[in-house]
Amino acid sequence: MNKKIWIAALLVTVMAVAAGCGSKPTAAPNQTQGAGTENNVTEVEGETITEPVTAEPEENTTPTESTEEGSSEEATTTTPPSETSTEKPATSESNEKKTITVFYTDEEELELHKASAEISYASDDAKYKAAFESLQQSKDAKLVPLWSKEIELKSVQFKDGALKLDIHMPDTARLGAGGESYALDALKQTFFQFDEVKSLDLLVDGQQTESLMGHVDLEHPMTRSE
Repeated sequence: MNKKIWIAALLVTVMAVAAGCGSKPTAAPNQTQGAGTENNVTEVEGETITEPVTAEPEENTTPTESTEEGSSEEATTTTPPSETSTEKPATSESNEKKTITVFYTDEEELELHKASAEISYASDDAKYKAAFESLQQSKDAKLVPLWSKEIELKSVQFKDGALKLDIHMPDTARLGAGGESYALDALKQTFFQFDEVKSLDLLVDGQQTESLMGHVDLEHPMTRSE
């Protein structure tokens, strides 16, 4: 009995050794690796061992562009509509109108005649200039101006009640003795109606002359008669 057991064990051993010697080592099949995986093949004592090697993923060097828009919006300034003013701009000087008395003569130069005239002015100097111009023109054909339009009023000065007129008078504007006397009376009565005028000085081309037209003495200055 023991002999049979030993014979059976020996047969199994012989078969096992024969089976081990007859089989050849086979290389492990290549396995399909995923992206980024490499096979590392190593031979150890006649056997080929394949070790999977996983490659490190490549770094993405392309920066991600930010597509976010700024949350702040541009401030929009709204200009309120301008209001249209219906008021007229104020002027530094406003014209005043005044009705004055002006003196003329008749066609025969027999006496003085008074008439009304309206003047417009923005200052005292302009008022006196307008009054002088009224003496040079008449709306009534029967009233003859004693001061010709050829006479030029060069300047007007008023200070402390004293009025000074400077004129240029050509020879063609000169009158006779009666006309000269009436012309001076018309001048005085026209300007002395202004309460502020206390004296009147008449110059010819800036000079004080003894006579205006050569017939009547010319006072410097002429004063208001009480």
